[in-house]
Parts: sequence; C-alpha cells; structure tokens
Amino acid sequence: MRLASLALLAAGGLSACVPVTTTPGSAPPPPPSATTGAGGRLTPELAAQNFVTVLDRVEPVAEAVCRAERPTTNCDFLMVVDDRPGQPPNAFQTLDSQGRPIVGFTLALIADARNADEIAFVIGHEAAHHIANHIPQTQQTAATGAILAGILASATGASPDRVRAAQEAGAAFGARTYAKDFELEADALGARITLRAGYDPLRGAAFFDRLPDPGDQFLGTHPPNAQRKETIRRIVAGTR
Repeated sequence: MRLASLALLAAGGLSACVPVTTTPGSAPPPPPSATTGAGGRLTPELAAQNFVTVLDRVEPVAEAVCRAERPTTNCDFLMVVDDRPGQPPNAFQTLDSQGRPIVGFTLALIADARNADEIAFVIGHEAAHHIANHIPQTQQTAATGAILAGILASATGASPDRVRAAQEAGAAFGARTYAKDFELEADALGARITLRAGYDPLRGAAFFDRLPDPGDQFLGTHPPNAQRKETIRRIVAGTR
C-alpha cells in the first residue's frame, strides 16, 4: 500500500508519496465501532486506525478486480490524503500525468466515517470509477458536447465569444450526461469490492443518510440517495 499526503505531491506528476509499510493479507479484523461523543462519531484515534486498516484490506482487492476486468490498464492505485485545512468531507478519483489512478480522501471524510464499513465502501466506490473507465468516458462526452455546441453556434452566425461560450456550455452538458449512471455503476462495483474485502456495503452506505439528498435533478451529477442504496441492496442480495 502506498499512502501520501496531497500536500507532498508534486504539482506536475503527482508522484511523490510517503509509503506505509504493510504486509498483504496480514491486516487484523475490522476494529470495533466504539464511539464517543454525539452523533456516533469515532474517536480521532479510532477513525485513523479504521482508515489505515481498511485501506490495507481493500486496496489489494480493488487492484485485483481492476486487473481482472481491465488487464491492459494501470491498476496500481495511489491513495492520498488531502490534508489542506477547511476541506469538507469528500473523496475523489483522478489520474496523474502517466495515467496512474489516484484515490483521495479529505481528513474531514476520514473523521466523519462512523465505522470501518463506511471507509471500505468509499474506497471501493472511488476505485470503481477508475475500473469502469469513467474519466475518459466523461472527457469524451464533454468534448463531443463542446464540438456540437460550437458547430450550432457558428451556424447561427454567433460571434467568436458566443461560440466559445456555447462550447463551454456544451462541454458541461456533455460531462453531466452520464454522471448519474456512472455513480450508480461505481456504487454497484464498489459494493462488490467492499464485500470481497470482508466488509458490509449496506452498513457502509449508511453515510448516504447523512448527505443532502440530491433528488432527481435534471443534469444533476448524483442520483437520489434512495436509488443508490437500492442499487447496493441488489448487489448484496445477489451475492448471498
């Protein structure tokens, strides 16, 4: 496992990291969900322990699934912690300049997780975005939207500034076209990864209950929370 602080990563290649030495398959069982304080929050010590332990168990599973489903792609995940102050609870997946998949977590997300299953599901979900090739697909639909919008604007005799504005709007529209489908696909694959790593994705998806429900907004980036939880329930039911 390789874990890095985002503040330490080189801006150009996102390549610098602080390694965490672990032995594959040697991680202890998921820690108990002992909590203190209101709202079921874990102690800072247990939250950190959960994160490191879960990462050690889930990352090898995610990489194995990646190699099985996309044998020609880079499946060497780099896990990073965004330790910039003031960042909200969030996780993300991106690629470095060499195409290596990066999965990042803010400190607030790590602190907000109520149990190991929630961390496991978040890792599985973000890794699933890479396995499902969502970033290139989003880039392609954005490029197509920009081209089509620019052509239409030019055909109406729009000024160069208006053509550029139309291209930007078309790119945004294209990027959002399949956003909800991609989230549901990542939920499904992420649930499978979570299960294979020995965690409970249903318990892990409980963090949806603490998020504002996006509903079913037109061109929204995320589907309704209930739809996401139902997707995970179907995956779990199908594996039993």
